[in-house]
Amino acid sequence: MIRPFTPADTEAVVAVWESCGLVRPWNDPRRDIARKLTVQPELFLVATEAESDTVVAAGMAGFDGHRGWVNYLAVRPDLQGSGLGRAFMAEFERLLTDLGCPKLNLQVRAGNEQVIGFYESLGYADDHTVSMGKRLIPDA
Repeated sequence: MIRPFTPADTEAVVAVWESCGLVRPWNDPRRDIARKLTVQPELFLVATEAESDTVVAAGMAGFDGHRGWVNYLAVRPDLQGSGLGRAFMAEFERLLTDLGCPKLNLQVRAGNEQVIGFYESLGYADDHTVSMGKRLIPDA
């Protein structure tokens, strides 16, 4: 079941992200969660096992009025290929379309061919852009 994130989900979400290799030393995932809860928290979703309410997937989306973004989308490794990732993306696309979002962007780390293939299977394509960033508030 996909539902909105609640603060009680924090440690389970971090564990899913860690199991998928999304956490990096320079990004504190708990701070990222706290930040997301201040902006469009309704676009922070989790999936749980029906019988146990255990978090098995999570992702964040956002819309800045120009473009939508998906961040931190992860499905527990033993459930990858089950359709959960597709369900998340369909829900994010629906929610963002309802907000008037004309285009959805996402970033995948270079070399992560499995995830690139997943997004390509959903109709996403390389925009032939270079992603650049600058840390304004250090987490470490």
